[in-house]
Amino acid sequence: MEGETAMQDRRRTAMRVLAHASHADIRARLDGLALPEYRDLRPAENGLVMLRGRIGGDGAPFNVGEATVSRAAVRLESGEVGFGYVLGRDAAKARLMALCDAMIQSSSHTRSIETQVVAPLQAQMRTSREHRAEEAAATRVDFYTMVRGEG
Repeated sequence: MEGETAMQDRRRTAMRVLAHASHADIRARLDGLALPEYRDLRPAENGLVMLRGRIGGDGAPFNVGEATVSRAAVRLESGEVGFGYVLGRDAAKARLMALCDAMIQSSSHTRSIETQVVAPLQAQMRTSREHRAEEAAATRVDFYTMVRGEG
């Protein structure tokens, strides 16, 4: 059970990072790896999902609107199945995410995906976030009240 939880955490972390990375960045990282043989279980496709909200955060549910998503599913020759979902119309990115998800589940590919794809993209995201925070902090204005000399 503990091993299953660790695997779920690995997959969750990888999907979070890959969802925020660009298609080009993921492709560039995967180009340096020996990719296993795989086939599409579900060809990459675009569709719509309904976004739901709740009044006041915990009240009655209501439909906010629709969002475009792309999804894909692949199976490695060794049997692992990976899924990729991404907001927007980037079916190729969804397929790459599905491939990464399947490879993370494979004992022979887990380490290479985590060290050569997920970790560098995560570091790149962290650096970008810190840079944006520094830019925002540079424009911060500190307001204070001056005490007048009148009595």
